[in-house]
This record gives sequence, C-alpha cells and structure tokens, in this order.
Amino acid sequence: MENGHQMAIFSKFVNHHILNLANLIKTKINTLKMDTFKIYTIGVYQTTEQSFFGKLVQNNISLFCDIRQRRGIRGAQYKYVNSNYLQSKLSELKIPYIYIKELAPTKEIRQKQKDADKLNNETKKQRTILGEVFINEYCEQILNKFNMETFINELQKKGIKNVLFFCVEEQAKACHRSLVAKRLSKEFGGIEIINL
Repeated sequence: MENGHQMAIFSKFVNHHILNLANLIKTKINTLKMDTFKIYTIGVYQTTEQSFFGKLVQNNISLFCDIRQRRGIRGAQYKYVNSNYLQSKLSELKIPYIYIKELAPTKEIRQKQKDADKLNNETKKQRTILGEVFINEYCEQILNKFNMETFINELQKKGIKNVLFFCVEEQAKACHRSLVAKRLSKEFGGIEIINL
C-alpha cells in the first residue's frame, strides 16, 4: 500500500516537472520565433503624405493593420489615409493592408474618451494620454475578447516580421493602438514596440 502511495506521489512529481519543462520549451521556441518580430504604431496627425509613407518604407513594414472605427478622415490635409487612397498607395508600395474592426473601439467607448477630453478641456488632437475609463472599457470589451494567439500564429505562418497598427492620433499613448501593441508585446515575451 505504501509503495503504491509513493509511486503516485512520484508520478505526480514527474508529471508536474514534465509540464513545466514543456511550458519552458514552448516559451523558448516562441521567443526564438519572435526574435526578429517588431510591433510598430503610427498616427496621421502632424504628418505629410510623404513622411507618413516614408516611415512605412524606411521601417520595412510587412503588414499594415488599420484599427480605426471609421476609415475616413475629414478634410484634404490627411486625405491620404482615407481607406481607398490608403489601400491603393500601400498596394503600390507592396505593403499588405488589413482592416481589423474587432480592435476598433465602439462608439460608446469613444464617447467616454470624448467626455474625458471635454472635462480636461482638450481636443482629440491635443490629447497626450488615454483616460482610465477608456482604457478599462476598451480592455474589457475589446482587447480581452481578441485572440492574440491566433493573430500572432497567422503572422508567423505568413512570415510577417514588422506589423504596424494604425489609427489617427499623433501620440501613441493617446490612442488605443498603444493598448493593442502593449498587449501583443506582453503576451509574447516583450516584443519591441516602435512608435513612428
């Protein structure tokens, strides 16, 4: 009886260590795979068409992820990021484009940030950081539901090394793209984030 009990304890001990070793190996493999992978973010405010697309080319962006709720912008100054023009230009530059609406904040979440901006007496263009309410709501309602593991596996399958998340705000910390980049980096071992 005692021999069987000792064997069960030993078996449990071995299984625990095998599982830990398997997790360690999986982490090391993911780290090796991600060694050359970088996350970029970019906004449009305070750019020109030439500087905007120049940054993409200079940094060898291999996938442009548009995570805006609305893919248009008013006025002629930033017309180069209106969806049709943007996609056409990216195609010329041989940079694949995808629209990930699942990562766009809802109208209700955006309204909470507008309310915070109003309280802080600042406009969307003047904002330098996101409000706590926006961050909490966005993470809970959007980011926590997005399958980062599936996303990163797809990037790896396609050999994508430099993925870029785009929205309009000039400052990354004033935009949900910073939350997406931070989560992706955190979940996959501290991948480098570069804000263009």
